[in-house]
Amino acid sequence: MSIPADPPKQSLFRIAFDNWCTVRLIFDQQWSFRITPIRVFLIGLTAAAVGIVLVRLVLGLQAVTNLNDDWPWGLWIGFDVLCGVALAGGGYGTALLVYILHNKKLEAIGRATMLTSLIGYILVVVSLFVEIGRWFNFWRPFVNWGHESVLFEVFICISLYTVVQTLELCEVITEKVFKIFHRLFVAIMPILLIVGVVLPTLHQSSLGQLYVMMAGKLHPLWWSPYIFLFFFLSSFFVGPAMIAVESVLSRCTYGHRTPVPVLKTFARIGGCVMLVYLVLRFADIAHRGALPLLWDGSFESYAFLLEIGIGIILPLLIVFSPLSNYWFGLVFYGILASSGVIINRLNVVITGMIRETGSIYYPAPTEILVTVGLVAGGILAYMFLCENFNILGNESHE
Repeated sequence: MSIPADPPKQSLFRIAFDNWCTVRLIFDQQWSFRITPIRVFLIGLTAAAVGIVLVRLVLGLQAVTNLNDDWPWGLWIGFDVLCGVALAGGGYGTALLVYILHNKKLEAIGRATMLTSLIGYILVVVSLFVEIGRWFNFWRPFVNWGHESVLFEVFICISLYTVVQTLELCEVITEKVFKIFHRLFVAIMPILLIVGVVLPTLHQSSLGQLYVMMAGKLHPLWWSPYIFLFFFLSSFFVGPAMIAVESVLSRCTYGHRTPVPVLKTFARIGGCVMLVYLVLRFADIAHRGALPLLWDGSFESYAFLLEIGIGIILPLLIVFSPLSNYWFGLVFYGILASSGVIINRLNVVITGMIRETGSIYYPAPTEILVTVGLVAGGILAYMFLCENFNILGNESHE
């Protein structure tokens, strides 16, 4: 009986060549990204924002912002972080309803909403990095744990949630590239989804908890010992609103039509949470004896009534009326509810602090340009991924 001969040994050159061919096969895909005048404009805004951020990192916050000792938190925290985290909150609500509770009717918007949420959180992380005074110390919270700090919990949860959402997106990415890992991501998706629902409930509420310690500084119309609960509830009901807004963009850009019954179901769920939010908000104000402040004619009272009227009352009237049976009604609901949450966060960060601070903060043009540029970059990333991966339910979009 003859002993089989050993297989011929491959040279290092041959092994390297085979590995290179494997890499080429993985990345040898047809990528598409149409260059249009609007996209060129968005690219220009993104490039301008990157330039300003580089100046800020070299010369400091004072070179590009109007922040000072009276106003250490401005547009970048108020809009980019607080609003960004809230508006990106549709991801965990969608994951809960679609993938954990297995609502098949709502699967049509699952991937698109999760992608929007991921991009939103990436922009939040970038904003946090840019806003940090000593940005070169960004790594310290990972090794020096401040267990008793609410801000530490926010930082860790946002960082971990961004990583979890990135891993969730890998299930979609590996359908086209790195296919050998697709089964792995499919297998771990249930764990990722559960973790991805738990983490946002922590930092969404903790962002509000930061302002509990500002009793006497934040205006009574916004300060509350339960502000953490209001932040959490608003981050949940703004999710369906953002889904409605996103449906407009997908329809205008790609002709992707989200079924009206799907949008209506999400809107009704959001409307129920919004109604609970409204009742609890006014019950809290009444309990603290702050109701007379609603009609004292101050700037804060007008800002509060604008926030509630545009962001809560009108959306509720739409979502529980026959207007919710029509696409334009749901879109209008989404725009109003999203605007209301934005106004609320800016009222907490800026409007509610004016009386105590004694001065008014105006964001510098460079601050505004960085914010606009980050949003433009997020839109570009969303379009690239939608055009190259199965996000909207179609394999490709011409």
